Amino acid sequence: MQGPAFQARAKLEAMACEATGATRTLSCEVVQSLWSGYGQILRFELGGGTCSSVVVKHVKWPTARDHPRSWNSDLGHERKVHSYVVETAWYRDHAESCGPACRVPRCLALAADGDEVYMVLEDLDAAGYGRRSSDPSPAQLEACLSWLANFHARFLGIESQGLWPIGTYWHLATRPEELAAIEPGPLRDAAPELDRRLNASPYQTFVHGDAKLANFCFSDSGTAVAAVDFQYVGAGCGMKDLAYFVSSCFGEDQCEAREQELLDRYFLHLEAALERDQSPVEFSALEADWRALYPVAWTDFYRFLKGWSPDHWKIHRYSERLARQVLGQL
Repeated sequence: MQGPAFQARAKLEAMACEATGATRTLSCEVVQSLWSGYGQILRFELGGGTCSSVVVKHVKWPTARDHPRSWNSDLGHERKVHSYVVETAWYRDHAESCGPACRVPRCLALAADGDEVYMVLEDLDAAGYGRRSSDPSPAQLEACLSWLANFHARFLGIESQGLWPIGTYWHLATRPEELAAIEPGPLRDAAPELDRRLNASPYQTFVHGDAKLANFCFSDSGTAVAAVDFQYVGAGCGMKDLAYFVSSCFGEDQCEAREQELLDRYFLHLEAALERDQSPVEFSALEADWRALYPVAWTDFYRFLKGWSPDHWKIHRYSERLARQVLGQL
């Protein structure tokens, strides 16, 4: 007798074949499990169609929640469920606007059925983005800074319809439990003001919302990059992505030593992207606004970490120095 697992796999194979015109699946590999047991990402090798392989993101709400850090509330579940609704909207309505300068996987098919979501996506490995990095080379780092700048330039001033009204997975309004876990004091008291300042920037764009190094896929040379995982994409100040990305690449000493260099490189790419797109935005005003918000964005993420995982490796002297600086200026 064919059980639920067999039937689910058969449905995924059928979707992959229908989306590509393939006549058969040749193999299937599990790329990774989704956070907190919410499904899997699989790669199917195909025969007879337009693509030799595809990646299928299969989301299914778990019957028993098992969060790695024990945040298992109904609010957390609702946030994750909505994140996949947002990701579906991203691929349906916005992803095609990215272009080669901020490359993302092409979406080949989308479907939802009850407590399940299906996304059939281009296999970035097969498209030439098969490298991952935990310690970025200079070329990989530059490629990511360019990707972020071009992404932010492309969606500057665009309405985030269907996405998070305020992007990032640590956004204050979606994290009341983590805020309550912070010990009483200046950081907790300042959380609403940090959030307000970021949201008050007149230069709102789309933020990726989880722009860590692990979500970038590189060419063999490292000079070309594509990004994945758009569950928390939405409106916001681009510094949220930049601060979070830098924090995912470096420890405290490098964050401190390379701060200005990395900001300068990012803004160099941003200016070029806005000029290419013939944006009417005055770049010097945008740069001044966002540079001032970089430590605010870093402190906002630090605020989340202090409640979510107070022993996290990113809570270091650099983060604490920036937080003291920002809180002292409020």
